[in-house]
Amino acid sequence: MAAELGANISVAKTAALLHDIGKAVDHEVQGPHAVIGADIARRLGRSPAIVHAIAAHHNDEEPQTVEAVIVQAADALSGARPGARGESLEQYVKRLRDLEHIATRHNGVDKVYAMQAGREIRVIVQPTALDDDGAVLLSHEIAREIEQELEYPGQIKVTVIRESRATDYAR
Repeated sequence: MAAELGANISVAKTAALLHDIGKAVDHEVQGPHAVIGADIARRLGRSPAIVHAIAAHHNDEEPQTVEAVIVQAADALSGARPGARGESLEQYVKRLRDLEHIATRHNGVDKVYAMQAGREIRVIVQPTALDDDGAVLLSHEIAREIEQELEYPGQIKVTVIRESRATDYAR
């Protein structure tokens, strides 16, 4: 039991240390840095558990192990702190506001949340204002507007959420 726990900790530590190694070459190799990093780790003979945790840290691969979830959580916590990207708190807050502003100027948008230090925005729309196809189109439009109007490192995930609810009571 203790040996297994020690092995799990070793996998999590190694994957956490190497999880962003793909950023070193993502300007030369096409694709997300998590996938690139996992490929590098695989070619260097790292265990499948370490390779998986690196690949899954931005959900490019579905996390299947506790170690993958730990690396994902540690990366999110580290990246979410102000100053993590070498910018001032004012620049950080401005970038989040700019992301939210781009999304809120569209018809039917109810609420917008910038998450993961601005690496993701979730756009909640009024279910009567858009159908499912409209939600897909809106996510595409917002992503293109972000590309045109903002400068940012890496990529920004745009998720549009269209939800309808029906409630009744049994008495």
